[in-house]
Amino acid sequence: MTSLGAGPAGPPVRIRPTRRAPTDIPFDFPDEEHARTLAAERGEPHWLGAERLAAARLYAELPVEPNLLYTTYVDLRSAAGLDGVRPYVRTAASPDSGAGRPTPEGSAGLIELDEDGVLTLGLAPEAAARGVILETLGAAVTRDPEGLRRQLEGGSTLPSDERLAMLSRAFWSQGVRLVVPDGVRLDQPILVRWRAGAPGRALLTRTLLHVGDGATLSVVEELLPSGPAGMSPDDPGTAQALFTGTTEAVVGRDASLTVAGIQEFGPRQISFQHRTAAVAAGGSMRWVLGQLGSRLVKSRIDNRLEGHRSAVEQVEIVFGAEDQTFDLTSYARHIGEDTTGNLLSKGAMLGASRAFFKGLITIERSARGTDSFLGEYGMHLTRHARSVAIPSLEIDQPDCRRAAHSSSVGPIDEAQLFYLQTRGLTVDEARKFIVLGYLEPVVSRVPHAETQQRLRDLIEEKWAASSAGVSATAA
Repeated sequence: MTSLGAGPAGPPVRIRPTRRAPTDIPFDFPDEEHARTLAAERGEPHWLGAERLAAARLYAELPVEPNLLYTTYVDLRSAAGLDGVRPYVRTAASPDSGAGRPTPEGSAGLIELDEDGVLTLGLAPEAAARGVILETLGAAVTRDPEGLRRQLEGGSTLPSDERLAMLSRAFWSQGVRLVVPDGVRLDQPILVRWRAGAPGRALLTRTLLHVGDGATLSVVEELLPSGPAGMSPDDPGTAQALFTGTTEAVVGRDASLTVAGIQEFGPRQISFQHRTAAVAAGGSMRWVLGQLGSRLVKSRIDNRLEGHRSAVEQVEIVFGAEDQTFDLTSYARHIGEDTTGNLLSKGAMLGASRAFFKGLITIERSARGTDSFLGEYGMHLTRHARSVAIPSLEIDQPDCRRAAHSSSVGPIDEAQLFYLQTRGLTVDEARKFIVLGYLEPVVSRVPHAETQQRLRDLIEEKWAASSAGVSATAA
């Protein structure tokens, strides 16, 4: 919109708003001075302050999207409301009570964080007795500074070529550390709950997962809405909020890690996510991710299959509506011999929502015997929904069992609709069951019954809220 202002001599002068490029970051709090403030006010050791400053300098230099193939498909303009966002500096290291709480049924532990506070932190007695550690990063700085230093210093668990990864590395104010010792096998998941969304605030976080040799762990990470009482996050006049989160996993030899993530932030939330995994020989990594909320999600997953016979399975779904934007990038780098990768991204898009599915499999010369697949699929449920799929391969080793990719975008298959209608379903019922079945591969893999059912309920609620628009545009 163009407005009028008085010129030096009195006549009105047209004042044009600042135009932003799609890759422009709208907030300006991340700088070296803020990194120093974090280190000083939190009383952090010298090495951690230096780590923050090194990352802050990289943040100032690096691009938002380092891969030239994908730069056309980055659009941060819907985050323009973050221009005055204020980050947290001091955050709680433990619950106010200072004591652990009973863990929920069907879980081995729970940590729940709400904005800058910690609501709940507890481990099942059997897990604690076997040496499992669940704590905030603030507590780890005091209790185990050298152990934390080995995990954080140098930033080796985050991609070194991307600006938003350095945003979390330099300016995090809250974090979770989970360590499972060698040989410890947990049969039940540990729950990590983040609540964020206070208008005008920024919560920058990191989650560190270390699974020792021969150990087994499953984690359910939930990203939930929060905010001051009386505020309506659905109100277009409410200021936007920022959440940045990392999940940095190190999987030992013959170890197994499953991470299920459900993102259901409110519509005024902007969410930047990074997930990384380094998998040693014989280890396996499984990602099970559902993206439902937020105004804008920009997510990147990096999988490094470093050891022989290591494996990764990744399934991610998006259910978009209204004007949501989802920008998802997946990487798998095969380094060891006889490694296996299977990456699958699927989106069901309502309203005028958009999704960018970007993926790259890299097979290095050392990775003989690789078996790797990348699939990206978008289902358009309304005329204005859009999605783009860009699967890619870089192969430097011809001795592969398989190196393949697949993609498709488009509306629901009319043959599937016709078949279900011949079985007695109405056209609206047929569309609903096709969409629910399309998203089920993620829902069924969530390793916690209560969370799994809540994800099903959330998908059904979102479908019910938008089904009238689907019927109208499909008519």
